[in-house]
Amino acid sequence: MSDAWSDISSEFLHLYPRGQRLVVVAGADAERSRQAADGLAQALTAAGQQVERQHSIDGDEQALRADVISPFRDSGDDTGILIVSGPPALLSETARGLWNFIVWQLAGDEAPHAIASALVDMTDPANPTRRFADYCALPSSFEA
Repeated sequence: MSDAWSDISSEFLHLYPRGQRLVVVAGADAERSRQAADGLAQALTAAGQQVERQHSIDGDEQALRADVISPFRDSGDDTGILIVSGPPALLSETARGLWNFIVWQLAGDEAPHAIASALVDMTDPANPTRRFADYCALPSSFEA
């Protein structure tokens, strides 16, 4: 497990220590998002958390709400973490509010997403690294 996932896991658990929590891992490459989410799930599991993993191929918000989020919310488990991975559509203007924490994965010179809680560079998937962006230097219309 990489330090990047351990660090993000610790940050997430500090901010959201209990209850049902929803995390999204998205990026331009949906398959790379799956790999990133699996790494985060491994770190959260190692931290003693109960984690459920789902992947959305197309980011269809209505299907996601009906088939994934509602069953998770209705499960009766009040301590689990649901991690959903997939394409940028998971962060549409209407879907953004679903998530407690947003991880945007990117590679090389791909642009970060301005609403991400954490950015992870997956150029080398075996060694992901955390990135920090200075959004103050971006135009106000960037990825909003």
